[in-house]
Amino acid sequence: MDDLSGELKRGRVLLQPLAEHHLAPLKEACAQDTEIWDIYPVNMLGDGFEAAIAAFHSFENWVRFAVIDTADDKVVGMTNYINPDQFGVVEIGGTYIAPDVRGSGFNSVMKALMIEHAFACGYRKIRFNIDTRNTRSMAAVTKLGAVREGTLRQDRITWTGFIRDTAVFGLLKDEWAG
Repeated sequence: MDDLSGELKRGRVLLQPLAEHHLAPLKEACAQDTEIWDIYPVNMLGDGFEAAIAAFHSFENWVRFAVIDTADDKVVGMTNYINPDQFGVVEIGGTYIAPDVRGSGFNSVMKALMIEHAFACGYRKIRFNIDTRNTRSMAAVTKLGAVREGTLRQDRITWTGFIRDTAVFGLLKDEWAG
């Protein structure tokens, strides 16, 4: 399988490898929705931001991206390829986009770009692991054609101490309608 890193672009969606110059605007984007972080595994608000970024950088098998809206050249979030493996499976996750681009089709374009790139790189399956409380994300991946494969009960303890269940979705290359 080919390397997943590099810049990806379609329409107003630009994914750039996450770099130091993205961090301050990313922190600002994360602060635009203080309530959403209660259902994320990590806290990307205030003092929690630096610790979360350090944790993300400690994961060796992550390909990290800053999400940029080219309409105003503004960092609006982040997303990742997680644990690409030798069996052709990669997870897309750790995604956050600011409220001002939600509901605009921005996320669908971003996910389609990532899915198509992963399949072009030789991966055969995309996985999504989502907190079962995150109904918006589960609906979004279902719209992309991903199938719910099950639930991992009490799978992870979030930064708030909540013990979450994780819904696992999968999208096979031959199921992708684009």
